[in-house]
Amino acid sequence: MIEPADPLPVSATRAGTQVFDTPSGRRPQDWTAPIATRAHADRDLERVVGRVEDGERIDAEEALLLHERADLTTLGRLADLVRRRKHPSGVVTYIIDRNVNPTNVCLTDCGFCAFYRSPGDVEAYVLSRGEIYDKVEELQALGGRQVLMQGGHHPRVLSEWWGQLISDLKERFPTVNSHALSAPELDHFSQYEKRPVEEVVRDLKDAGLGSVPGAGAEMLVERVRKIIAPKKTTTDRWLDVHRKVHEAGLRSSATMMFGHVETAAERVEHLQRVRDLQDETGGFTAFISWTCQPDGTPREQDYPEKATPAVYLRVQALSRIFLDNVTNIQTSYVTQGMKMGQMSLRFGANDFGGTMIEENVVSAAGCFHLESVQTVERLVSGAGFTPRQRNSWYGVVDERAEAPAFPASREEAATHPAALAAGEAPR
Repeated sequence: MIEPADPLPVSATRAGTQVFDTPSGRRPQDWTAPIATRAHADRDLERVVGRVEDGERIDAEEALLLHERADLTTLGRLADLVRRRKHPSGVVTYIIDRNVNPTNVCLTDCGFCAFYRSPGDVEAYVLSRGEIYDKVEELQALGGRQVLMQGGHHPRVLSEWWGQLISDLKERFPTVNSHALSAPELDHFSQYEKRPVEEVVRDLKDAGLGSVPGAGAEMLVERVRKIIAPKKTTTDRWLDVHRKVHEAGLRSSATMMFGHVETAAERVEHLQRVRDLQDETGGFTAFISWTCQPDGTPREQDYPEKATPAVYLRVQALSRIFLDNVTNIQTSYVTQGMKMGQMSLRFGANDFGGTMIEENVVSAAGCFHLESVQTVERLVSGAGFTPRQRNSWYGVVDERAEAPAFPASREEAATHPAALAAGEAPR
């Protein structure tokens, strides 16, 4: 864990008010962003900026220094530089998908979640197979490539139920990938069924599971998890479930929800844990961060005001700079809005995410930012990039593409030596 830094010096003044580079141990809502200035040269900052410009890997302390001392313009410039190195063609990808939540029943009682209902609640539900089939059939008719499926920690809707659903969907809609079940849900199955998570993942993969979303990470720091999600899977367990997913030959994404009770140092600690596992397995396809949406949540009064767009851009830019081994950074327009999604393309993002024909979780907290393919393409083009549709593994499947999609399947996307030894095609 990164220790909070000593108080840093005054960086600038504005309208007679001192603006401090706040120590990382303070609450996020107390922190004031630094201002670009030539009056106070920061040699440590210049050194770290130079390392990024030279293509060198920075460590956690250097990332924290960027978070605390670099102005937003500098962070954006560095993130854009890293993006261009990784994606020199200027293509920004997106996927036509749908978010289906087969159940909203959950036992973890996370205070930041406005979507879940306890077992027996009058608003609790489990969708019928027919309802789910209808949703995916509509998705397929619209050219959709992915159905993102997550539920809660339901005490009776376990891996066999999910395996049958995924198998049915694969048979009925073979062109639509099941991108399903977060690490905490997989861990929930393992605990309730009293069997190793490796077996759970194996059975679901045999049923047709194609990839795993990175949800449930929240903040991969135990101090924070004990406050915002004390019943949810621990940091180490979240990481180990993804390790097992990668070993099985499946890819997954990684996420971070910030802007609540965490410190700047803990944001960097989260990024470090993701980067360390990616060094080990290479299994993360992308990283997505978003700000906590406290409106209407069970413990809304316990959370600070929603983080500003500038803080969102700052953290996304830092993630692009620090996660040098993660190929793709996805914007979160669903929580930030379309214009901010467009702006984030100049702060390190190279993927616009999904068009999400349907979304239920963050919309339960008052976010309604779902848009059409035409809008996504217009905004991507307006930012100076080339929009292209992709699949779940970031292979470009757009009819305008010059080459066939690669990877085109979970087998082609496999990276882990254990999966390759078992016969998965090389990446």
